[in-house]
Amino acid sequence: MKEKYQVVIVGGGPVGVGLAIELGQRGISCALVERYGEPQRIPKGQNLTQRTLEHFYFWNCVKELRAARVMPPGVPTSGISAYGHLMSEFWAAPSQRELVQKYYFQEYDRLPQYCTEAVLRKRLASLPCVDTLFGWSAQSVVQDEKSARVTIAERDGAARRVLEADYIVGCDGGHSVVREQVGIARTGAEFDQKMVLMVFRSRELHEGMKRFPVKSTYNVMHPDLKGYWMFFGRIDVGEGFFFHAPVPNETTTENYDFLGLLHRAGGFKFAVEFEHVGFWDLRVAVAEEYQKGRVFIAGDAAHSHPPYGGYGLNNGLEDATNLGWKLAARLQGWGGDALLHSYSEERRPIFVETGRDFIAARIEEDRKFLEQYSPDRDRAAFEQAWNERMVKLSGRAQVYEPHYEGSSVVMGPAGALCSAHGNHTFTARTGHHLPPQKLSSGSNVFEALGSGYTLLAFDADEAAIRAFEDAAQALKIPFKVVRDSRSGGREAYEARLILVRPDQYVVWNGDSAPADARALMSRVAGRP
Repeated sequence: MKEKYQVVIVGGGPVGVGLAIELGQRGISCALVERYGEPQRIPKGQNLTQRTLEHFYFWNCVKELRAARVMPPGVPTSGISAYGHLMSEFWAAPSQRELVQKYYFQEYDRLPQYCTEAVLRKRLASLPCVDTLFGWSAQSVVQDEKSARVTIAERDGAARRVLEADYIVGCDGGHSVVREQVGIARTGAEFDQKMVLMVFRSRELHEGMKRFPVKSTYNVMHPDLKGYWMFFGRIDVGEGFFFHAPVPNETTTENYDFLGLLHRAGGFKFAVEFEHVGFWDLRVAVAEEYQKGRVFIAGDAAHSHPPYGGYGLNNGLEDATNLGWKLAARLQGWGGDALLHSYSEERRPIFVETGRDFIAARIEEDRKFLEQYSPDRDRAAFEQAWNERMVKLSGRAQVYEPHYEGSSVVMGPAGALCSAHGNHTFTARTGHHLPPQKLSSGSNVFEALGSGYTLLAFDADEAAIRAFEDAAQALKIPFKVVRDSRSGGREAYEARLILVRPDQYVVWNGDSAPADARALMSRVAGRP
């Protein structure tokens, strides 16, 4: 095994392995360093969005992921919200990500993270340019103008090695050694709240939940919890569950009645077989930058958060896709340093707003709701407010639409920002995710996209197409043209020409050629 690579990735969870796949498919030599030999069997990170499944499609393992699903086909990823406990008369099943399904090429799915990791690791093993070092951990990171180096140590031995690379990426979790070694600070909201995670089996709880339509998650809102949740999630349909809830900060595995807490949240007594009890601290934190020189961070190393709303793993995998093609472009010579800088510029604002406006804000909104309304004090007012609250929760998925309008490598509108807030539409907008459409061949436009930049040309002028082709050829940018008619639903894009970058985001659109196609292509590739 060699000691020098183009990219060394520290951390072999789903984000690190996803990044290695993204790079390996593009022919970039990588080493993946991971301290654990096997994925940890803790059922976290289960809720995979439509956008995340698009990544698996382009990583050529989406069928394998769906085959690894533990829940029976057809069980939705959405859940139940209940007041007080699961046996309460006040409960609702608000619609969630299914409301935006038509704007994505793939359907969402749900499975334990260790199943997802197994699929990713199997796909990674098929890529010859990626070496894996399981059972090793990073000790130190140094860099200079020409390269970066990471010293790694064998977890169960005394061996040490130094790996050199053009770039290093830390995907090594909330306590990232890589982030600390290069001096990237984090800021965020500390809630001073300890949370418990229990994994258990209970057939009696499953039977009790038959009062609801079959769902994947069950969120209990209780006035004593200051907006925090007691949260059941299914691992399978039958007996397997996990559970999150706030507990006193002095709680240990020996001094607390965990069974009583489960009964309190469930609203009845049921037999339980515990498999795991652990703790985590409720916080929302984000790194002040995602790049320092030749070192990058992604996933939990860049942003940490409670497992509310399924934002964590999905954002981490988006980090991997965003950074992966940009690193490959720079290493292959057609992308510039500005393209690498755009990773932090695009991804950091998304999670700042996600943590503040979609996670922390919901905790505060729930706290205020529970303080103001109670069925014991004023039943009619509570029922009206409860129904309004459930409608608002249904709308969250529709306004969570991360985009890069303000990116320096996107031809976005003047004064625009990169933001987690937006709206879903079939219009092709610069800086936004490309919506799917059928082509006249019957295939989806996503099936026709290339691995580099793709120009969608719908009844477009051939001279305009040639201007882009000539510019891409002169700059040696990988480029593909997809020609089709504008009718058949594609008129919803509201543009004859749509330039799409490798991560399926639109960087420019119009009905005629730009004034200078070469200058445009240089900019979106981050070149002077």
